[in-house]
Amino acid sequence: MEPLHTQIVPHYRDPHLDLDFEHKIAKLDTQPMGLTRKEYELLAMLIRNAGEVVNRETLLFRIWGYPADVKTRTLDVHIRRLRKKMGAQNGAHIETIFGVGYRFEPYRAPKPVAEVPPPMAMRA
Repeated sequence: MEPLHTQIVPHYRDPHLDLDFEHKIAKLDTQPMGLTRKEYELLAMLIRNAGEVVNRETLLFRIWGYPADVKTRTLDVHIRRLRKKMGAQNGAHIETIFGVGYRFEPYRAPKPVAEVPPPMAMRA
């Protein structure tokens, strides 16, 4: 099993999603998400490894204790439920890496569009 580069941070917060790792509380737009224990553990592990692909075997072992040779759709079902609870826009933060695993892409504020000054009037 691959080692994870787990970030030790007390919180993850973006404009919509807030995870308090110490108290195991997840909120979406300031409202509790109502996650099951496994859903919370899965989301927390993905967020702690944000930007990195976490393979299926690692997730199944660390969250459920399943050995690498177990074939199950449990992970996929839990990812689908998480995405649904996060809503369409926020659920997109969990990216499927086909045949490998999943990656959490943190929120990135849109870059401001530079204002282009109007063209100068042509002089005759």
